[in-house]
Amino acid sequence: MRITSALVDPALIDLPWSTPLEEWPADHLVALPQGISRHVVRFVKLQGTVYAVKETREKIAEREYDLLRALERISAPSVEAVAIVADRIAADGEHLEPVLVTRHLKFSLPYRALFSHTLRPDTMNRLLDALAALLVRMHLLGFFWGDCSLSNTLFRRDAGAFAAYLVDAETGQLHLRLSPGQRGEDLEIARTNIFGEALDLQAAGFLHEGIDPEHVSDEVVRRYETLWHELTHEQAVETDTRRQMDKRIRRLNELGFDVEEVSMSVVEEGGHRSILLRPKVVDAGHHTRRLLRLTGLDAEENQARALLNDLDAYRAESEDLPDEAQAAHRWLTEVFEPVIRAVPPHLRGKLEPPELFVQIIEHRWTLNENAGRDLGLAPAVQSFLNDVLVHRPDEQAVLGYDPDDEPDPDLIPDDDIIDDDDLEPDPSAR
Repeated sequence: MRITSALVDPALIDLPWSTPLEEWPADHLVALPQGISRHVVRFVKLQGTVYAVKETREKIAEREYDLLRALERISAPSVEAVAIVADRIAADGEHLEPVLVTRHLKFSLPYRALFSHTLRPDTMNRLLDALAALLVRMHLLGFFWGDCSLSNTLFRRDAGAFAAYLVDAETGQLHLRLSPGQRGEDLEIARTNIFGEALDLQAAGFLHEGIDPEHVSDEVVRRYETLWHELTHEQAVETDTRRQMDKRIRRLNELGFDVEEVSMSVVEEGGHRSILLRPKVVDAGHHTRRLLRLTGLDAEENQARALLNDLDAYRAESEDLPDEAQAAHRWLTEVFEPVIRAVPPHLRGKLEPPELFVQIIEHRWTLNENAGRDLGLAPAVQSFLNDVLVHRPDEQAVLGYDPDDEPDPDLIPDDDIIDDDDLEPDPSAR
C-alpha cells in the first residue's frame, strides 16, 4: 500500500488496509452517526483521535484531498484532510479501491441524526440559516461546491444557533472569484438537493407537519440571497458619509464578517452628488478571530460573540483593568477556566467548553431574573451542573429539541438513540 499524508499518524499503518472497508472488523471501528453517502464510510479511533475513512476512486481521492488541503489553508469551514491510502491489495490479490482519510469534526452531527426526532420549524430555520451562511462563505472564498446539500454538511451547536461545515468536496472547484452564473448554478443544485432530502424526511415521518419540503429548499436560497446582498451590495450615500460607512461596517461585523477595504466612487446626476460605498468582505469569523487573539480560545462565531460580551462586562466591572489584553487574561484565568474545571470529568463530553460556558451564563441570567437579584457565577455553575447538565440528553437530542421538553424514552426506538460514547468514543466503546 501507499500512504500520502501531510499529518502523519503512524497508527494508520496498523489498520487492516488489505480488507475491503465494508468488511472491517468491529474492534477497529467506533459508532458515530453517519449521513447518506455514495461511498462506504467507516469511523476509526487512533490514539485519541477519530477519523472518517471513505473508499473512492484514486483520482477522486487525490482531487478531494488536494482541495480540502487548499480549503484548510484559507480557513474555510470544512473537514480536515489527513491522508490517502492507495495501492491496497487484498489477501487474494484483488486490487482494492483507495481511501480518503479525514479528521472527524468533534461535536458535529449529520442532518439525518438531527432528524431522528422530529424537528420543530424554528429548529429547522436555524439549520437553514447555517447552511445558507456556509454557502455564502464558500462563495466569498471562490469555492464552487457543485453538490451543496444537507447530506454533505455537518452541523455543530453555536450558542443557540448552528454552525455548518462542508464535509464532501468531490465536485468542488476553487477559483479566485465566482461569477454570478456559477453562484446561480450552485444555488439551483442546492435547491434541488435539499428539496429531495426534505421529501425523503417527510416520507420517513421525520419532518414536522408544519414544514413544506418545497418551502425548505426555497428558504435556503432566499436566506442566501439576503445575506449575499447585505455583504456585497453597493450603497448610495448622499450625506454623512463617515457615519454611514461606520454603520455599514458595524452591521457586517455583527453578522460575523470582517471588512478589508471599502471602495468609494462619487456620482453626480441631476445636480445631486452621492457617494457609492462597496465593502470588500474578507471572511466570516470576526468575533472568533477577536476572541482567539485575546484569549487563545477557539469558538464558533455566536459562541465567541457571547464570550466577548461576558469579557466586556467583566472588564467594565473591573476599574483596574483599562487594558483589553490584561482584562482578557484575567477573565480567562479567573472566570472561564474555573467554570470549565468545575465540570466533573464524566460530564465533560456533553458539550464543548465554549458552548458549556455560554449556556451557564444564560442559566445565570435566568436564575437572576427569577430571584430579582444577581446570585453570582458560582451558584449558577453549581445549579447548571446539578439541575441541567447532569440530566441533559446526548448531543443529538440537544441539537434536535429543547432539553427541557424531552420526549418519552419509551417512544424512541433504541436504534435512534445516540449515547455519549457515540459522540465522544473511548477505547471501551468499541
